[in-house]
Amino acid sequence: MNVMTAPWVTRREVARLPRPALLLFCALWLLPGFVGRDPWRQVEVTSYGVMLAMAQDRTSWWAPTIAGLPVEVALLPHWLGALAIQALGHWTGPVVAVRLAFGGLLLLAMACVWYATFHLARTEAAQPAPLPFGGEAPAVDYARALADGALLAFIATLGLLQLGHETSPEVLQLACSSAFLWCVAAAPWRRFTPRLALMLCLPLMAASGAPGTAVAMGLLGVVICAQSGYPGARQLVPWLIVSLVAAVFTATVLGAWRWRYGLEPSWAEALLILREWIWFLWPAWPLALWTAWRWRANWSSRHVALPLAATTCVVASSVLVGGDDRVLMLATPGMAILAAFALPTFRRQASAVIDWFSICFFSATALFIWFMYAAMHTGWPAKPAANVAKLARGYVPEFSVVALCLALAGSLAWLALVRWRTRRQVHPLWKSMVLPAGGVVLCWLLLMTLWLPLLDYARSYRPVVDRVRQGFDATASPLDAGVAAERHGPATHRP
Repeated sequence: MNVMTAPWVTRREVARLPRPALLLFCALWLLPGFVGRDPWRQVEVTSYGVMLAMAQDRTSWWAPTIAGLPVEVALLPHWLGALAIQALGHWTGPVVAVRLAFGGLLLLAMACVWYATFHLARTEAAQPAPLPFGGEAPAVDYARALADGALLAFIATLGLLQLGHETSPEVLQLACSSAFLWCVAAAPWRRFTPRLALMLCLPLMAASGAPGTAVAMGLLGVVICAQSGYPGARQLVPWLIVSLVAAVFTATVLGAWRWRYGLEPSWAEALLILREWIWFLWPAWPLALWTAWRWRANWSSRHVALPLAATTCVVASSVLVGGDDRVLMLATPGMAILAAFALPTFRRQASAVIDWFSICFFSATALFIWFMYAAMHTGWPAKPAANVAKLARGYVPEFSVVALCLALAGSLAWLALVRWRTRRQVHPLWKSMVLPAGGVVLCWLLLMTLWLPLLDYARSYRPVVDRVRQGFDATASPLDAGVAAERHGPATHRP
C-alpha cells in the first residue's frame, strides 16, 4: 500500500457507536413513512393497486391490469406485495402488509451497507498506516467504526427519504444492489453465504425491473474479483458468471428487457441532471468525491474499486434514461460506502464545516416545519395559513396528541444531540455523520407526524375517493374499493 495515502488512526478514533443509539437512529428513520400513511401518487399507488388486484385474483399475475387497462410493471415486486397481502392482510390490513414486506427490504439494504463496509475496511489496502510509536487502531475496530459511518451516511442521504419508504419496485432493486455489494465484499472472509446470496441478488434485481443494471454490476464484479489478490474473491468469479446468466434468463422469461433511453443532449438537460444529483445524493457525494481523490493511488483496491464501480454504473444508467431519480436511488449504497472511507482522512476543520452546516440547515428546516404547523392550526400568521388553504383546497387541519408528542420528543432529542456534539471533544471516525443523519431523521419525523394529514390529503387519492363515495351507499374502505372510469389510465411516474 502507498503509505502516503494511508491515514493515521488511533485507538480512541475507532470507539464504537453505542448499539442502542445506532438502532434508535435506524428505527426513527425506517418507521416514519411506513406507518400511518396512505399510498401516494404516482408510482406507489399504482404499484399498490396492482398488488391488491393480484392478491384478490382480480387480475392476471403474468399480465396485470387495473380496471381492464394493461399496466407495464416489474412482476416480481408486485408478486411479493400480493403474497404479503394474502399472508398478512387478514390481520394487518393490505396496506400495512405490503409496508411490512418493503420495510423489511429497506432494512436488508441497511444491513448490507453496514456489513459490506465492514468487510471492505478489513482488507489490507484499506487499513490505516502504522503509527511511529504504536497505538494504531485494531483492524476489526477500525472496520466497525467505518461501517457505522457508512450506515449513518446512508440514512443521511436525502434522496432516500421518500423513494426509500415507498412500496415500489425500486426498493427491491435497492435491496438487491446492496446485497450484491455485500456478496463481493464478504467473499474473502466468508465462503458459502455470499455465494448462495449471489445466486439470488442479480436475478432478483433483473426480475424487479433493472436487468441492465444487474448485468453491468455483475460484469464489473467479475473484473474486480478476477484481479483481486484474495483467493476467496477470485473463487467467486464462476458464481458471478452463473448469476449473470441466471439474471439474463430471468429477465428474458419475465419480459423485463425495456430500453428506456430518454437523454436529450443539451446544456439545460445537463444542468437539470446535475442539480438533481446535488440534492439527491447529499451529503454522501462530496465525501465520495473526496474518497476518490484521497485514495487515488488505490483505485484498483477492493475498498475503492467495488463501491466506485457500482456507483458509476448506476449514475451512467440514470443519465441514459434522462436523469431518473428512481434509477439514481441504486447509487446510494455505493455512495455511502465511499463516503465512509473519507472519514479517516478528514481534518478537524472539514469536520467542523459539516457539523455547523448540518446544525444550521436542519434546525432551520425543523423550525419552518413547526412554523407552518402552527399556522395551519392557529391561523396565525395569516399569510402562511392562507397559502396552505390555497394549495390544499378543502383541507381541514387534523390535530393529534400522539403526533405532537412524537414531534416534541424528536425536537428535544435533536437539541440534545447538537449539545453533545458541540460541547464535547468527540474523537470517533463516525462523528462527522452523526449530525447529518440526526438532522434528516428529525425532519423526516416532523414531516411524518406534524404534516402527515396535509401530505396525505395532497398526495393520496383518499380525498377523491371520499368525495366519490358520498354519492354511493358503500361501506368498504376507500383503499379497498375502486371505481372504473373511461378514458382514464392508471397513475404513472411522470404525470
